[in-house]
Amino acid sequence: MSETVLLIGGGGREHAIARALEESDADLYACAGNRNPGIARIAEGFETLETTNPEAVVEYAADVDAGIAVIGPESPLEAGVADALEEAGVYAFGPKEADARIETDKAFQRRFMRENDVPGCPDFETFDDMEAACDYIDEYDGDLAIKPAGLTGGKGVKVIGDQVTAEEGKAYIRESDYDRIVLEERLIGEEFTIQAFVANDTLETAPAVQDHKRAYEGDEGPNTGGMGSYSDATTHLPFMTENDYEEAVSIMEATVDALEDYRGILYGQFMLTAAGPKVVEFNARFGDPEAMNTLPVLETDFLDVLTAARDGDPVPELEFAGRATVCKYAVPAGYPTDPEAGAKVQVDEESVARAVRATQDSSGDEPRESAGDALLYYASVDEREDGIYTTTSRAFAVVGVADSITDAETIAEDALEVAGDEGLHVRHDIGKPDLVQRRIDHVNDLRGE
Repeated sequence: MSETVLLIGGGGREHAIARALEESDADLYACAGNRNPGIARIAEGFETLETTNPEAVVEYAADVDAGIAVIGPESPLEAGVADALEEAGVYAFGPKEADARIETDKAFQRRFMRENDVPGCPDFETFDDMEAACDYIDEYDGDLAIKPAGLTGGKGVKVIGDQVTAEEGKAYIRESDYDRIVLEERLIGEEFTIQAFVANDTLETAPAVQDHKRAYEGDEGPNTGGMGSYSDATTHLPFMTENDYEEAVSIMEATVDALEDYRGILYGQFMLTAAGPKVVEFNARFGDPEAMNTLPVLETDFLDVLTAARDGDPVPELEFAGRATVCKYAVPAGYPTDPEAGAKVQVDEESVARAVRATQDSSGDEPRESAGDALLYYASVDEREDGIYTTTSRAFAVVGVADSITDAETIAEDALEVAGDEGLHVRHDIGKPDLVQRRIDHVNDLRGE
């Protein structure tokens, strides 16, 4: 008997979720504020609606007779869409509004960690008095990260000593309209993400991923929602050890234990410091772009995860393909500070699917065809009668999947070349050997190796 699943959201992350359910025994329907062409082609029905409107989502869920809903973005979680669906008798794979505060309220997040003795929490203070926050910056012995307490789409954090000076940081606080902010010690190291599938007091984790937030190559420019990411063929990344990965997983286990009734995806963003992993933040859903690294190599049927969660069973043991991935986003010119919306996007999808390169084998002899795949995910674009148009956010992503990060990166580059990214901006350095080696050298320096 098939399951009717409603997917909520229209970005690259949600396109990856739709792909993960495409081969399963699921009748998939979707709703979003934009019409994502990749999701629309997979789903049996697609409704354009405001996903932060619980009544509208519940009404569409009832129309399609959905039994399970998967909530992709954070905004519907903050709006209580999971709560409304449950009240309507639809199982939502995503936390209720109160549990989603682990992401949507950074002040709550840090207090929660401190009160429940969750390891990896940096020193912090929360403020609703902006002048008091500025005084704290003057008094603090060291650099601080300035974090708005609410959602900012990954673009609100300013780090003193990295992105801004102390004076610039204080000016940012005074000029903002934030009600509350968190000031916490600046963590120095390399960031990585682990995503956990959580339900019924159990969790299973995916391989680590490293996102690249800065807009320009060489980690320059303003923060974005994420310009791309990579994962390795192992659970950990080249600059990590297996012990680093396990230590981060133990932090996530402690967090889930303290949350008690959490369900959905728990995304842990960590900084690998000289003292080990520290928590940068938690998110209450798949990462974007990290979902596009994780779901293509998930060999366990994602529908089995959803039905186990709904039926009160443990999350099934997850199997991953043991392959590396590299994801690169194409974004509108001017993104993220002054993005140009309304440009027509021409994407040659068939050529992307063939973008698998010839590589040298380990002996350096004759070229052989690499066992790899190239995938394309539409993100914040809008499909109209006469074509596909950009919005003010990221347009589409390509993902290379191969046996090594180097091969996956080359496949991703080949895919971008044939996809047609004219007029769009891409960080081409993501996943390239020299950038990966810089991460390794950085951690080795921190550890005195």
